[in-house]
Amino acid sequence: MMSKFKQSLRKSLFNRYFAICSAVILATVTLMGGLVIGFSATYFGETSQESLRKNAEQAAQITLAGMEDYNYLKVPVATVQNGYRIISATTESYIFLVNLDGKTLICSEGENCNHRTYSISEDVMEKAISGEYDGSGTLGGIYDTSHYTVGIPIKHHDETLAVLFASTEATDVWYFIMDLMDIIFFCALIATVISSVAIYFVTNKMTRPLREMAAAAKSFSTGDFTVRVQAEGEDEIAQLARSFNHMADSVADLESVRRSFIANVSHELKTPMMTIGGFIDGILDGTVPDEKRRQYLEVVSEEIKRLSRMVKSMLSIARIEAGDMKLNPTNFDINELVCRTVFAFEQKIEAKNLEIMGLESDEVYVSADSDLIHQVIYNLIDNAVKFVDEGGCISFAYTVKDGSVFVSVKNTGAGIAQQELPRLFDRFYKTDKSRSLDKTGVGLGLYIVQTIVNQHKGDLLVKSVEGEYTEFTFSVPAADPKAVKEMNKRRVIDEAEKNTT
Repeated sequence: MMSKFKQSLRKSLFNRYFAICSAVILATVTLMGGLVIGFSATYFGETSQESLRKNAEQAAQITLAGMEDYNYLKVPVATVQNGYRIISATTESYIFLVNLDGKTLICSEGENCNHRTYSISEDVMEKAISGEYDGSGTLGGIYDTSHYTVGIPIKHHDETLAVLFASTEATDVWYFIMDLMDIIFFCALIATVISSVAIYFVTNKMTRPLREMAAAAKSFSTGDFTVRVQAEGEDEIAQLARSFNHMADSVADLESVRRSFIANVSHELKTPMMTIGGFIDGILDGTVPDEKRRQYLEVVSEEIKRLSRMVKSMLSIARIEAGDMKLNPTNFDINELVCRTVFAFEQKIEAKNLEIMGLESDEVYVSADSDLIHQVIYNLIDNAVKFVDEGGCISFAYTVKDGSVFVSVKNTGAGIAQQELPRLFDRFYKTDKSRSLDKTGVGLGLYIVQTIVNQHKGDLLVKSVEGEYTEFTFSVPAADPKAVKEMNKRRVIDEAEKNTT
């Protein structure tokens, strides 16, 4: 049953592929045939008209030469007509001379030619007298079939004496087009037959990796990400197979990250929840003495705050990665933002007797989302305050380079081991030292910092020497000096108006 299904699938794919290829081939051949026919007809017409113009010019010379003997007052019919006949016989065209009223005077066909029955229309005569008439058609009903016709004036000393026309049948181009269509049809038939044979074998080869991909995708749906597709050659199917294998690797990595994320979240949630539950149960059942209840409730409060911070951090990450947190860049002094953020840690800084350096820097304007950059600075200062040594130093530095502002936050202390630096910005990652020193963190602060900096198209770097220092440096776009100048100018004007009021 499965074999029949595969065969029907293969036949169905072949039919679709064959129909598409055949339609493309036929459409291409038809389009190319139409273009060839159109260009050929145009070229045939232009060539015919150019040849007629040369014939007309030659006949005009014969006419002027004959009229010269009569002081250009009379046309020697016999002499000129013989010249017309010679040109007509060698070029298979009609040569006839008309007066300015459009009446035929001399024709290469003799006295009984069809041109003498009709008069040339005024619009044709006007174009011919100006030397610009060349067209195709029946020439106002003179011909029964389409003809190419060229008309030129006979002039002497800028005086138009008569108009000479040269015509030839245009039916030859249609015979040429019919023969060309037969050739095109025959080529289309041969191409379709050859393509059908080639498509049959090519489709069988092409469907094999496709069927393998379908089987692999089915395995993925059951949770097995170990299946891979054989990729042979350099054609599009082979590239698709390699891309499929690359996608499978990415999906497997993503699944591993998902499972790790769930495990980390579960672990981080379990610890504070067990602590909260144990202390509350102890208070409820009377195990905890009355004099220690406040102490235990303070621990419960800290654990709840820790849970709140973790949930808030995870929500911030989700919003940024989902694109819901849009950037709202403004020009602001980032040194002022750093100073205000440092003041928020005043109690912790005084408790550790820390020295703060670099806040006396001049104004450094950046173009960024001030709320998000405040979160970056807050997280970096929070880390610095946690891991700085007692009585140590936290310093700030600013560097402007290539249109970016680099902000550095450096703290003395134990530092970070070199082997731990590559994983420092992973979700929920905490170094061994931070696990002993930081009891309230959840390992999301630096990941949030990196995500926000990346949103601003900036870089985040870390340098550390164990036993000496740790330094984080991030970059954001610098503000346009003209915009800063204009902003300061408006601020001065606003302050002056305020003082005046």
